[in-house]
Amino acid sequence: MSYEKILYEVNNGTARITINRPEVYNAFDAQTCEELIDAFKQADVDRSVGVVVLTGAGDKAFCTGGDQSGKDGDYGGRGVIGLPVEELQSVIRDINKPVIARVNGFAVGGGNVLVTVCDLAIASDKAQLGQVGPKVGSVDPGFGTAYLARVVGEKRAREIWYLCRRYTAQEALAMGLVNAVVPHDQLDEEVQKWCDEINEKSPTAIALAKRSFNVDSEMIRGMSSLSMHALKMYYDTDESKEGGNAFREKRKPEFRKYVK
Repeated sequence: MSYEKILYEVNNGTARITINRPEVYNAFDAQTCEELIDAFKQADVDRSVGVVVLTGAGDKAFCTGGDQSGKDGDYGGRGVIGLPVEELQSVIRDINKPVIARVNGFAVGGGNVLVTVCDLAIASDKAQLGQVGPKVGSVDPGFGTAYLARVVGEKRAREIWYLCRRYTAQEALAMGLVNAVVPHDQLDEEVQKWCDEINEKSPTAIALAKRSFNVDSEMIRGMSSLSMHALKMYYDTDESKEGGNAFREKRKPEFRKYVK
């Protein structure tokens, strides 16, 4: 696959995958997801690769989730909701190499979920993390909710989803959502340090460790698959569409007038 919306490079045992849509704060559409899935699979079969870094282009955003600019009940691609986000989340967990989220800016919505499912996360001190789903008529009912609760705890996960607040990198560190926070100009240096340390280790031992970690939360994959069908039905409602319309019209949504 030739990539149009992401960048892929391999250097000294590290594959770097960059969402290259800075004009929309690295939000992903269906094609972006397809390219990301392909890149992760490519990194997995490349024996020269020991670790994968996922990041976003520019200094403003890691990823801000599904691109709402063109959404009207469907994202236009394959899968239940027209966006193979389930497969993207799964491939990050399934590849044998650790995946490090290089959080260089906003990691909100689906971007926050990507940080959650990555094995490790290193954030710039300028980064902000959080959820926006219920503000725009959406939700990620699987790894974005249940696995988030495994990572940060039930009470904090519910707070993140119910209130849709923004959290600083230091706040994310305190709740366990990221592993380290460094000054913005030291982000690449720190990420490289972690990659170098991982690349010194036995790849088979690392793969076995990753698989064993995943076993405990594997049921969430089934939960996510089932929930996507409910999400599709929700996207077809006027209540959900109000969120997307309000976002595009830059106004406050009026969800409750559509509740029956």
